[in-house]
Amino acid sequence: MLAIIKFILVLITSVVVMGASVLYGFSGFFTPDNMDEMLIPDAASQFYDRNGNVIYTTMSEERRLPIPLDQIPKYTQQAFIAIEDNRFYEHGGIDYRGTLRALVSTLSGQEVQGGSTITQQLAKNAFLTQERSIGRKIKEAFIARDLEEKYTKDEIIAMYLNRIYFGQGAYGIESASMYYFDKHAKDLTLAESATLAAIPKSPNYYNPFENPKESKERQELVLDQMAKYGFISEADADKAKAEKLAYSKSSSQNSSPLSYFFDTIIQKVIDELGADALYKGGLKIYTSIDMDMQKAAEACLQYLPDYYTDSEGLTQPQMALVAVDPHTGFIRAMIGGRGQDKFNRATMAVRQPGSSFKPFVYLTAMQNGLTPASIVEDKEEEFAPGWKPQNSDRRWHGKVSLRTALAYSINVPAIKVAREAGVDNIVDLAEKMGISTLVSSGKYSDANLAMALGGLSKGVNPVEMAAAYAVLASNGIYHKPISVMKILDRDGKVLYEQEPTSKRVVDAGAAYMTVSMMEDVLKIGTGRGMGIGRPAAGKTGTTDTYVDAWFVGFTPDLCTAVWIGDDSNKPMDRMYGSNEPLTIWHNFMENALASTPASDFINPGVTIPKEPVIQQDDPKKNDDKDPKKEEDKKEDQPDTTDKDATKNKNKDKDVKKDKNDDKVNVKKDKEQEKTKEKQKKETKSAKAKSSSSGSTSSDSGSKSNRSTVKERVQEVTGDKPTVSNKPKSSEKPVISNKPTPSK
Repeated sequence: MLAIIKFILVLITSVVVMGASVLYGFSGFFTPDNMDEMLIPDAASQFYDRNGNVIYTTMSEERRLPIPLDQIPKYTQQAFIAIEDNRFYEHGGIDYRGTLRALVSTLSGQEVQGGSTITQQLAKNAFLTQERSIGRKIKEAFIARDLEEKYTKDEIIAMYLNRIYFGQGAYGIESASMYYFDKHAKDLTLAESATLAAIPKSPNYYNPFENPKESKERQELVLDQMAKYGFISEADADKAKAEKLAYSKSSSQNSSPLSYFFDTIIQKVIDELGADALYKGGLKIYTSIDMDMQKAAEACLQYLPDYYTDSEGLTQPQMALVAVDPHTGFIRAMIGGRGQDKFNRATMAVRQPGSSFKPFVYLTAMQNGLTPASIVEDKEEEFAPGWKPQNSDRRWHGKVSLRTALAYSINVPAIKVAREAGVDNIVDLAEKMGISTLVSSGKYSDANLAMALGGLSKGVNPVEMAAAYAVLASNGIYHKPISVMKILDRDGKVLYEQEPTSKRVVDAGAAYMTVSMMEDVLKIGTGRGMGIGRPAAGKTGTTDTYVDAWFVGFTPDLCTAVWIGDDSNKPMDRMYGSNEPLTIWHNFMENALASTPASDFINPGVTIPKEPVIQQDDPKKNDDKDPKKEEDKKEDQPDTTDKDATKNKNKDKDVKKDKNDDKVNVKKDKEQEKTKEKQKKETKSAKAKSSSSGSTSSDSGSKSNRSTVKERVQEVTGDKPTVSNKPKSSEKPVISNKPTPSK
């Protein structure tokens, strides 16, 4: 409240001073003598890696192509006026009514446009710095008043449209038109004009290449404003909203995967200091990137399969990789896609996590007194009307320890543990660990049991998943991800600096016990055989119908999240978290840490209980259901019989089938006598069922067991597996009996 009162007093004082200047003609006192010629000198800004090496330099000159007003369509001019300054033709440079209205809108949380007029924005961009102070605001008002005295409204709007910043180094309407639509401004349509008018408020956030959804929403707001103020009809607005925009293909492409990281830095610098400071200020920007790790990340793109090219010319699926230092939060490597566009999937994509969300469930349980040796019974249960979730192998395993349940990503125990730990507690803990995309209340709250299997209303993004798992690596300490460490001006003055911040969000003992369980994922569980020769832990994640695949894992020195998915949410070709995501993580971590001495996770003083000896209620019934004895047919189980095969660029289907057959044959050799006895007793129908659960018979040919698993799911559900376990209504936690595949 004090801040609001202070803001109101400052605003009133400013209005009084500006009013006095208008009345007494003092504006010229603040106006530069060389107004017509004054230019802010250009100087390129440079980016440095963590070792102080220059890795990128911005362009030294603006992309500015000035054009006369008669080459800018009238509706293009009106689009900017409608959204930026609807009383442009009525005020004298300072819109007192608009300023007060903006204040009220800001305080009520319903701001539509800023308080600065187009003339004030021109004054700021042409003659002032991006300094955020009341003194600069007053100077801006005086200069705006003088501009109105010397120039006509048409001259002012022309200067404004030729100077305003549109992102990606593009200044002025002609440059922006060429950059985004590959056409001259005179040829812009109403829909394209509204899209460009949406950008200046936040050039990176409303960039249609980087944030298409937000860009579209603001474009429609511009059109609504134009209709509201009578510039166009409602019918014209609706027609423009429905128009499919054709963006420039060349402008939307990055030259390399590293460009995603640079785009993230550029947005941060502009948010802090403004576009002019970046492109004309000669800044020295020190980043957290480790170029050796970045190169290792980019090399892993070779393991990403090529399925098809979509309508936007992008190869699908795409991927994201984020590596952070658990001790500082510094981002050491980042891949936001294949380098074919400007959409950074590492920071902007929000996708379903599948079973990679399960560690938050078990961690909460550890904080509430359970241990890795605690026992939970895996058997069928109806958790809500119509919801009887299944395990990925379509079997029940009886009593299992939490360690076993997490290592093998068994679904039903995770739900039971979530119920005991409390869904609200799990969501709260995940948010404390940096997951900002959860819905904690309301109709679409994630505080329900479907969350235990990764069924979320929105999802998660890779950079936050990496930072959250890093909390485990650091024994419960959260560090906010950092990409920019320091920014200096051309004279060496520090303009911005961000030191690592730490906050304990998880009990150290609970974190260590959870790490201990997650180590078994790579030793005996869904990621077994993919260790990296040093202490490491992680979790696979696969969503229903193979829409998203994850592996998030860490050592004491580095935490890395890998996601693979189709931008259009189309199912992938049986892509599991234990396939390419784990392969990419494995190869990246081996190379990224090649020069880092191995270290172990630090035990804060807890005793990890031994695995319990579990006597099942019906030994004969459950003896062959021990997940440790099953034949590699869980959904998240990778192919590990040929270690070198993980380094092949693309594994075609025939190679996958051969590997699965080899694995089954090895298992058969070990249990030959048992298999023969079963084959004598089982009927043909029983043989078909056994092939889908892992005991592939000789007449099954080269068809993989994972294929038959999908068929069995369809038999049970009567349809294709659903996209997620998120309920359609608050009454049903999930929308089908199909479990989220192991992650």
